[in-house]
Amino acid sequence: MTDDGRRRIASSDAPPQSGGYSQAIEANGLVFLSGQAPFDSEGKLVGGSVAEQVAQTLYNLDVVARSAGTSLTRAVRVGVYLRDLEDFVEMDGAFRAFFGDGAVLPARTTIQSDLIGFAVEIDAIVLAS
Repeated sequence: MTDDGRRRIASSDAPPQSGGYSQAIEANGLVFLSGQAPFDSEGKLVGGSVAEQVAQTLYNLDVVARSAGTSLTRAVRVGVYLRDLEDFVEMDGAFRAFFGDGAVLPARTTIQSDLIGFAVEIDAIVLAS
């Protein structure tokens, strides 16, 4: 924990970091999860379909959130970056499957992005435990 109350969160079950950032930071009752993509913990791309890639990406976010003692199901905001907005319906179906019927779904923004080599990246803000 830093002097200003921030705590760095990391999980070896998520893909390895590829740059100068933290997988997540906990501060003031929230966990800010950096963008994750559809890679396994060894950095290999997972999933051929958009739905499979979304499921892996949400799994990655959840394992980082669990390292902070919380869960992605406690998300209050999610940002979804799609390579192609034509994939919105497929992404939304996988998203809803993860969060479940009747769940309080997080606020969400979905934008098209110049992702190279994969279809989706997602970041989130989650309530700490």
